[in-house]
Amino acid sequence: MKKFIGKFQRFLAFDELLKQLIIRDVKLKYRRSYLGYLWSILNPLMLMMVLVIVFSNIFRFDIPNFPLYMIAGQTIFNFMVEATNMSVWSITGNAALLKKTYVPKYIFTVSKVGSSLVNLVFSLGALVLVMIFTGAEFTWNLLFFPIVILQVFIFSLGLGLFLAAATVFFRDIQYLWGVFVSMWMYLTPLFYPVSIIPQEYQEIYKTANPMYWYVEQFRDIVLYARFPEINSIYMGSGLALLILVLGAWYFNKKQDEFILYI
Repeated sequence: MKKFIGKFQRFLAFDELLKQLIIRDVKLKYRRSYLGYLWSILNPLMLMMVLVIVFSNIFRFDIPNFPLYMIAGQTIFNFMVEATNMSVWSITGNAALLKKTYVPKYIFTVSKVGSSLVNLVFSLGALVLVMIFTGAEFTWNLLFFPIVILQVFIFSLGLGLFLAAATVFFRDIQYLWGVFVSMWMYLTPLFYPVSIIPQEYQEIYKTANPMYWYVEQFRDIVLYARFPEINSIYMGSGLALLILVLGAWYFNKKQDEFILYI
């Protein structure tokens, strides 16, 4: 317990560095862009419109308020994708700084997930616009959305820590992860209902895909104006904590070897 408290105190001692790293990442994303932060709203809106046109006309899924169904799932899933993609190179990309001075190595991975969280907050503007234009109901259940975001943040951080550490030793992970998240996207009910999965496979489908629980919780409060199912909250929270513990354990185990490979 004392060791954990000591690590947490060291983390707090570098809070200013963490803040500056997050600000740097956010600024770099929109540097030399004429529209700047507006792209956080325009990008998900344009992608949503394309997907709505394609899937509503070709596949014709019977989903009420399909635009909101799409952008709600897309918002949560894209946050995880951006956070983990940025985390992959969070250690190797800061090799020069790590070689010159002592900095807790995990601070770079945390900053990547943190900057993705800032981008997510910006992109929520697009979600609100879609809710207004489609006549979605604004209820008190929307106050639960920070809890859903917290679950995805913890899950993404744990996954990011694992990927950051593994990439130091296996650089091919950068390319493999891009392919994997593309497959993951199609295996997540972002633009199709989970009901199209045969009943006998639905439990396996849900258990094997952690993002299902976060997407469903978010849709419950945004699209269906209801409180998420307790089972969904338990599963999402449990998986998030499990991945964080495993990711942090692997990162901590390997971090002393980073200097030999970066």
